[in-house]
Amino acid sequence: MRHNNKNNHLGRKTAHRGAMLSNMAISLIMHKRIFTTVPKAKELRKFVEPIITKSKDDTTHSRRLVFSALQNKQAVTELFQTVSQKVGDRPGGYTRILKTGYRLGDNAAMCFIELVDFNENMLKEAGSKKAKTRRSRRKGAGESADVAEASPKAEKTPKAKAEKVEEAKVEESMVEAPQEQAVEDVKVEETSQQEDKEIAEEASSEDGEQ
Repeated sequence: MRHNNKNNHLGRKTAHRGAMLSNMAISLIMHKRIFTTVPKAKELRKFVEPIITKSKDDTTHSRRLVFSALQNKQAVTELFQTVSQKVGDRPGGYTRILKTGYRLGDNAAMCFIELVDFNENMLKEAGSKKAKTRRSRRKGAGESADVAEASPKAEKTPKAKAEKVEEAKVEESMVEAPQEQAVEDVKVEETSQQEDKEIAEEASSEDGEQ
């Protein structure tokens, strides 16, 4: 049976474990990133994130609760003045754990634990990423939406139908007008060619008579 195995005791008594987590939380708040082992980082995350949440409410009661956990005035001031302003819009998940490999001496898994909003490089990368567009798997979903937008219910009324018929007639007339103009131009060209031929024939006949 797993009695009292929910938390990792880290091989320490309660007082030693609490003092260690408090010191690590102070270092994280002051330096924004610390280098430690993965099990300690996971326990520190559970210890420090509720403290950061309390710092969002800047009251005397919140400051006393945070000071009882940290026992450091400089860390409390930094937390309420700087950190709480940065994480004000974030609903949780204030820390990030980045594994870095294994320690040479005892092969312990090592990592960085840092405050998310103070890593400017990763914030820039997240801002530069484009928003992903989600496509529907159904074929013709977009086409059906376009058809629905192009043909609203109001067009089914008799008035709308009559307007459509008139628009179609106007379009036909606009198409026929250039064709008629082209036919007239061809007729003018033919008459001009015939007149030129007649003039040339008259001139040749006059030359022959002379």
